[in-house]
Amino acid sequence: MKSEEHVFSSEDKSSRTYANDKEGQTSGVEIGHDISHGEAVETTKRGLKARHAQMIALGGTIGTGLFVGSGGTLARGGPLFILLAYILLSVLVLFVVTAITEVAAYLPISGGTMSYYGHRNVSKSLGFAMGWLYFYSLGILVPYEITAAGLVIDYWNSPVNIAVWITVFIVVIVGLNLLPVHFYGETEFWFASLKVFMMIGLLLLSFILFWGGGPKQDGILGFHYWKDPGATTTWLHPGKTGRFIAFVEVVVLSAFPFTFAPELLIVTGGEMKSPRRNLPKAAKRYSWRLVGFYIGSVLAIGIICPFNDARLTSGGVGAKSSAFVVGIADAGISGLGSVINAIIITSAWSSGNSFLYMSSRSLYSLAIAGNAPKIFTKCTKQGVPYNAVIAAALFSPLAYLNCANSGSVVFGWFVNLTNTSGFISWICCCIVSIRFRKATIVQNLPKTSIPYKSMWQPVGAWISMVAFTILIFINGFDVFFPGRFTASSFLTAYVGIPIFVCIYAVHRVVHWSEKWAIPSEEVDLHTGIDVVIANETEEVLANTWKMRLMGWFT
Repeated sequence: MKSEEHVFSSEDKSSRTYANDKEGQTSGVEIGHDISHGEAVETTKRGLKARHAQMIALGGTIGTGLFVGSGGTLARGGPLFILLAYILLSVLVLFVVTAITEVAAYLPISGGTMSYYGHRNVSKSLGFAMGWLYFYSLGILVPYEITAAGLVIDYWNSPVNIAVWITVFIVVIVGLNLLPVHFYGETEFWFASLKVFMMIGLLLLSFILFWGGGPKQDGILGFHYWKDPGATTTWLHPGKTGRFIAFVEVVVLSAFPFTFAPELLIVTGGEMKSPRRNLPKAAKRYSWRLVGFYIGSVLAIGIICPFNDARLTSGGVGAKSSAFVVGIADAGISGLGSVINAIIITSAWSSGNSFLYMSSRSLYSLAIAGNAPKIFTKCTKQGVPYNAVIAAALFSPLAYLNCANSGSVVFGWFVNLTNTSGFISWICCCIVSIRFRKATIVQNLPKTSIPYKSMWQPVGAWISMVAFTILIFINGFDVFFPGRFTASSFLTAYVGIPIFVCIYAVHRVVHWSEKWAIPSEEVDLHTGIDVVIANETEEVLANTWKMRLMGWFT
């Protein structure tokens, strides 16, 4: 892509300088340095290879939201509205991805989550609030995905109680996260590969069905369902007003499959080999994922499945409610439902695995920045922050609550809650990016020392920040319509806002003497950069010699 400039320089002397902390001590220590107390802490290890990072970027957080939830979204607004919503959100999320990649690729340190960069580039209060937001939001998403995986198994009318499956998923997910990170990377590589190959297969099959290739099709399908029952529908109100309401609701619902996916890139950057080179590569592949998988998928389901098919909302669990399965069944193709359902289970399992990884690393990052007890910086010899993993895993038993509640109700609660948290996160990410950009300009940071720059920034960050601010306030707009207001729906739609504000406010009150935002000229752009560049240079030289050796023996 010509729009991005990817530059790497290991000779920039200005980026090798050390910064002094509050105690006047030199802070150029090993990656994982506690910037609040001037102490070195135990660090995670860079065990994620380039192929791990790039495949995680392609399919790391694709879960039930895209495979199953998109069917209900299609039913809510019709094929045109869901396509427009995914295009809109893909553009906004792409702006976020390019913005935060600029920040993280410059200083990809161990524990470098977006909360850490918020702490470092904006204020300690913002970093504190972002870190705890990630910890509890991502922690809650783990039991959501575990619950989804357990419910999807009922597609085969399993006689085993869902509690048993929940237990199995919890044990495996927590176990994988307690192993060295390369086990997580390898597992996610194969999980993501399954999702990617299935998506490619479904898109190819949808293309065949478009041209009338199904056993029961007697002609070209084309955009038939866009004409009958139609491209759009109404909701809560007739006419143009009802169509507008439907579109807004579709945009809100469509945000769920994107939630926290950009942040996963940044978290993996802290344990990625050669992150200054590989993180921008992963970000570019993420942009292709948005176009190919997200936009391509909703275009495909809008072609092969009518939005008014009752199975989309009442078909049952797992693949029974998938628009892909409904469309494929209508075309006369049998036997694929079980295959798709099996991949959906691995997708939910994979997403739960990723969310626990992100939640634990968020707590680890908080501890590094001095915003959480230092006990959470403790790592095994293999670089696993085991205390942080255990703490994040404490959310997992919430999945057992589903044994006594309807799955659809629980699903709705989590969709609303995570949508709000996702919007808050993206707004904060944009703020961090804008402040980082401003600091590099004010401090005259040489362009050659910044490994990744995007032509979309900083304009893209401003656009996304405004757009997601609007979306966060209309997230639960439907509760204000006559007869729809309930306390539970209102709280799940908006409770994330006061929780975040309260966390931020408490920190501000405790640290009332500190500035609201770090002045651009005082933003620390240097602490730890020497170690990052040194490690990156060693990786480059090692890979160069490997390539030469391979050339001599081939």
